[in-house]
Amino acid sequence: MQQTALNLIAIGVFTITLSILLGPLLNISPLIPTITTATILGIATIDTISWQNKGVTLLLDSLSSSQYRQRIIHHEAGHFLAAYLLEIPITGYTLNAWEAFKAGQPGVGGVTFDTEKLQEKADSPIEMRLMLERFATVLMAGIAAEKILYDKPEGGEDDMGKVTEMLLNFGFSQLNAKQKQRWALLQASNLLSQHQESYEALVKAMEKRASVEECFQVISSVQGNKEKK
Repeated sequence: MQQTALNLIAIGVFTITLSILLGPLLNISPLIPTITTATILGIATIDTISWQNKGVTLLLDSLSSSQYRQRIIHHEAGHFLAAYLLEIPITGYTLNAWEAFKAGQPGVGGVTFDTEKLQEKADSPIEMRLMLERFATVLMAGIAAEKILYDKPEGGEDDMGKVTEMLLNFGFSQLNAKQKQRWALLQASNLLSQHQESYEALVKAMEKRASVEECFQVISSVQGNKEKK
């Protein structure tokens, strides 16, 4: 999404520059591109300072293709399924910028977790380390889902940043954090590959905006059917 934003800005600058150059030939007043430029820059500045680029995110998301929206759903389903399987408590999910905006979240979608319950479970150094590894796997599961389905992920920069920051805050070196990040991606890929049927069923449920509990039931149903076979 960041690259799309940069492309949009570049196109805007090119268009305004072109209108200034061609203005005299087309009898366009030089005030028009000047006012337009000032207005766009003013709105962009307010959006950046006050809204943390949420306005641009909403605009770009509204212009996104159906393929891009599908990619987001598959990305977030990867997070959701990994969290379910690794017993990370889930509180909700969003699949576009407007849903994220209403939920008070940044970006174009995401899965939210109950961090208080996570802290309660990690009542010893060993449990804390295990929890960190599981949570890192969950964070990398969106990228893993995109790699499995599309070969090349387009999102996930924020997820990788969160994993690195989390590990650094708990005393890991930069090198160890990167190694853990790669390990978490591998674990997430294996997890999703082993539960492909559950993943596909979850994607369909999330497309219909099923509740968290309904998503749990869908996964549980598929898992139960697999055990009976």
